[in-house]
Amino acid sequence: MSGKDEEFREYVVARGPALLRMAYQLTGQPADAEDLLQAALAKTYLAWERINDRAALDGYVRRAMVNINISWWRRRKLEEYPSEELPETPVGDGPTPGQVHELLEDAINRLPARQRAAIMLRYYEDMTEPEIAQALGVSIGTVKSTVSRAMAKLRGDLVIAEPVRAEVQPQV
Repeated sequence: MSGKDEEFREYVVARGPALLRMAYQLTGQPADAEDLLQAALAKTYLAWERINDRAALDGYVRRAMVNINISWWRRRKLEEYPSEELPETPVGDGPTPGQVHELLEDAINRLPARQRAAIMLRYYEDMTEPEIAQALGVSIGTVKSTVSRAMAKLRGDLVIAEPVRAEVQPQV
């Protein structure tokens, strides 16, 4: 074991319990606190050689835990969370997944050639805007506007109209 590894191990043994309590305060869950502390210690280990002031190690690890926890929190905001009531879901309304694929393919085929090429390069080939501009021989601004217009057209083509309910007019 190198001197760096031994020094880091001694730090973790000495300060681990206190840092774990801090992580628990941030997360509120024991398992999440352990994961958070582990991630922060991994970042600290990678930066160990650059940390000159060993008295500031706790501050470095705490700051890393706060930053990591914020990142995790932001990422979790995008996930689905269970609720007490299930939302009402329409049964049999809308196309099947196979039909959606066919509808999308048809809508893409209806696009003008440049828009179709830009969409295919951007979303199917996962190319960046500068790469698309170079491939199509246009400016980056043209790529941005072309993709934007194509997406708007696709959104308009793929909107599934709700059935119109006929209102009964009273006879006069």
